[in-house]
Amino acid sequence: MNILITGIHGFVGSNLVVALKEHHVLYGLDIIAPEKEGVEKTFSWKDIESTAFPMQQLPQFDAIIHLAGKAHDTKNQSAAQAYFDINTGLTREIFDFFLESKAKKFIFFSSVKAAADSVVGDMLREDVIPTPVGPYGESKIAAENYILDKLRVAVQRDKRLYILRPCMIHGPGNKGNLNLLYNVVKKGIPWPLGDFENKRSFTSIDNLCYVVEGLLTRDIASGIYHMGDDEALSTNELIALMCEAMGKEPHIWKMNRKMMEGCAGLGTLLHLALNTERLRKLTENYVVSNEKIKSALGIEKMPVRAAEGILKTIRSFSD
Repeated sequence: MNILITGIHGFVGSNLVVALKEHHVLYGLDIIAPEKEGVEKTFSWKDIESTAFPMQQLPQFDAIIHLAGKAHDTKNQSAAQAYFDINTGLTREIFDFFLESKAKKFIFFSSVKAAADSVVGDMLREDVIPTPVGPYGESKIAAENYILDKLRVAVQRDKRLYILRPCMIHGPGNKGNLNLLYNVVKKGIPWPLGDFENKRSFTSIDNLCYVVEGLLTRDIASGIYHMGDDEALSTNELIALMCEAMGKEPHIWKMNRKMMEGCAGLGTLLHLALNTERLRKLTENYVVSNEKIKSALGIEKMPVRAAEGILKTIRSFSD
């Protein structure tokens, strides 16, 4: 199978190359185009424009995986329009290219943040009415809607569309929020929010690659699929796993919950680092159901357990 992967030089793209290169012929599409082991050729975005690189001169792709996008800026320093230019604009461009190409499958990497900033109820499922908050989630749902609006056209052309909404993806080489928490734990700084027993879903890169391979090679219905590991973990469990990987004893302080909420409220008034919103983000539940994608693939469980994937990621930080 000839597969075009946008954003192929990123974290997920690089892992997909390793997972797929043995059984597929891979091509890249990115803002940079260096040679990459396992990739036949990487094109630039200008190459998909018919005026610059006629479609008949491109390889005949069987599937397109669209990863390229602007990541969630947790510091809120990015201009809102940049999200829409990249997450929505580039998706429209590559999806229109897909519709005109001979490729039969399109996998779009969206995000659970396109569905909800906070989870109402026990877990987040695909039938939720999307209520994104902020330009990242809003730009992702706009891209999703553009794809879904053209679903009928795709079906008429015998094409399949998959919108993947992963929760936080992690794995060796990922320098995201897990790395930030790891650096705090590594310094021996106690975690004072042990009285909050929250649960959060994560996505192991190994599980993600397994699902993408399944979407590419199996007869799966078009649709939206949430992606996460089977088990949700609390922040306390996450810190304990980090300490296990480092051979340290965890320092988790169960400071009185009401007192910490009061301190956060004061922090909001005084514009301190710990405020009510940050406390909510650190301690809220965000559990994502993966039952729909497992049912579609005909499996009962993901190949990698959540704790196993987290340990693999944490151990890579010290490599």
